[in-house]
Amino acid sequence: MSTETACLSSIWETDAAVAEYYAAHGRAGDYRSMRVREGAVYEAMVSIDLGKIEPMAALPFHPSKAYPIRELCRNAGDIFRQCEIDAEKTLSGGAPLRLTNKLRDGKIVVDQGIIAGCAGGMYDNIAEAAAILEGYGTGSGFFSLSVYPSSTPVSLELVKSGVQQSLLESGAAIKPCFCGPCFGAGDVPANGALSIRHTTRNFPNREGSIPADGQMAAVMLMDARSIAATAANGGVLTSAAGIDYDAALPRTVGFDGGIYDKRVYFGFGSPLPGEPLCYGPNIAEWPEVPALPENLLMRVCSVIDDPVTTTDELIPSGETSSYRSNPMRLAEFTLSRRDPMYVERAKAAAEDEKRRAAGNPPPELVSAVKKAGYPASILEDTGLGSVIYATKPGDGSAREQAASCQRVLGGCANICRDFATKRYRSNCVNWGMLPFILDMDTEFDSVPGDYIFVPGIRKAVQSGADRVEGKVIGAGGVKAVTLGLPGMTEGEREIILDGCLMNWYRRKNHV
Repeated sequence: MSTETACLSSIWETDAAVAEYYAAHGRAGDYRSMRVREGAVYEAMVSIDLGKIEPMAALPFHPSKAYPIRELCRNAGDIFRQCEIDAEKTLSGGAPLRLTNKLRDGKIVVDQGIIAGCAGGMYDNIAEAAAILEGYGTGSGFFSLSVYPSSTPVSLELVKSGVQQSLLESGAAIKPCFCGPCFGAGDVPANGALSIRHTTRNFPNREGSIPADGQMAAVMLMDARSIAATAANGGVLTSAAGIDYDAALPRTVGFDGGIYDKRVYFGFGSPLPGEPLCYGPNIAEWPEVPALPENLLMRVCSVIDDPVTTTDELIPSGETSSYRSNPMRLAEFTLSRRDPMYVERAKAAAEDEKRRAAGNPPPELVSAVKKAGYPASILEDTGLGSVIYATKPGDGSAREQAASCQRVLGGCANICRDFATKRYRSNCVNWGMLPFILDMDTEFDSVPGDYIFVPGIRKAVQSGADRVEGKVIGAGGVKAVTLGLPGMTEGEREIILDGCLMNWYRRKNHV
């Protein structure tokens, strides 16, 4: 889960649990001990005594809003009310979050429990949840419990060890190996529901929430064991701390990789170029992506002043899943939960770029460059693209569609104060969108429809410049602006110049 903290990589010490994992996968001989050498120095260190960690719950709408379940249950009214107030600011209108109505007789009553995905669906988590539930039922009320194993071998082991039978006898529903609950495509909570989940994220506009349509659901992140304890208590929020259960997990043969040998085609090193690819009507090719032009004229198509913009707000997850092989159809959802007019504006800019490229630039473009002090002829070497401004974009999952959807609509850059994650910045670069940084003391008061002209952008990127000068052209006149390009590597600059990573690979391989 290192990437969930925005790390690009991490190194972990190995221990007995890692050795056991290797052995279970038939690779005991591959285990190596890795320890920190004496004298190792770190820039910073955070020490956590795991023996003192209590079961916790992360409130909507961020994994960091965590409270010990004990404290949450004791002060639920105050904590939930503050969460509702914070949500009003985060969601900027739309359907309100209601958590205080989940308090009944001083207890928190939840509507749904989910144990799923790469975080919660591991064998140990599910087996311990079954042990806690043994002898209990999930109840016949509104509360429901669904369990999604993380893989087919895990699912098979749950069957062989009897864990799945135990869960079914308790009233839990066993689902296929599917990461859908993490992005709102499986067990979507009902409007107004409170779901407790052992998954990775609970950002706004994710599982079940579409505020613009009047629909709001809330997700709290918890450990599988406390979710099982809550299920055993009929949906009343309960910590697993102090629960007496047999933690000795039933095991059989462990990981059975033969499942993959029987079902998965391993094509690495043995391509079959003669085998035709099957395309359905909803599978489309990527549109051509242009290289970086000599000069760049950017039309502002969205301005988001929220402190942080998540990838779910840049491109929603759940309802878009069926369009992930159709770039243009998927792009129709870009910023739909945050700025529904963005797609229309971006498409209009793309159409104007087609006219410019055909030698017939719209009068609006001619007027913009002239206001900036340049002749209309400069448009011959100037590309027009759409741009969004967001204070801190890209929090959350690493899905590249958050960037690619802007690009296929003609997006050429993001302007921000900082990127929420390195991954999203990398996605912007890989799709040929300039990752512009605006100094904190520089006011960004542009509105959709304004233009930003950056002459000589290609030469600036080629030369390794870490900032470029541009001109903002809006209703209030023309003013200078400095756009930063800090920390760009040589490889990143090559990708930007080529237009995107696909173009870079094509050039490198002379395709």
